[in-house]
Amino acid sequence: MYQIVNPQTIFQYFGDDDKEMIKEMILIILETNLHDLKELDQFYAQNDYATVKKRCHKAKPSMSYVGALEARKLLEAIEADLENSRSKYDLLKTQIITIEQELKDFLEKL
Repeated sequence: MYQIVNPQTIFQYFGDDDKEMIKEMILIILETNLHDLKELDQFYAQNDYATVKKRCHKAKPSMSYVGALEARKLLEAIEADLENSRSKYDLLKTQIITIEQELKDFLEKL
């Protein structure tokens, strides 16, 4: 059912006994990490690679928490070669859309 997000990984990181805490953590990821990543276009346009690196670095653990390992690998690749990372970011953006949809779906079913 899920293409990117892995519910088992979410429960592994956050436990399955406190559904409210899981909801709060997922909402934080949606509202901060994914939101920050969606805004990277403007920083690429300004050649502000320091901000790109900071936001990618900050989002890496969250991608692990939700089982989005390919997205995490893209974040690592962006960090490793910032000035040539635009195409990798474009790939990441398509994954972010799917991750958002899947996390919202996960929250509805929790």
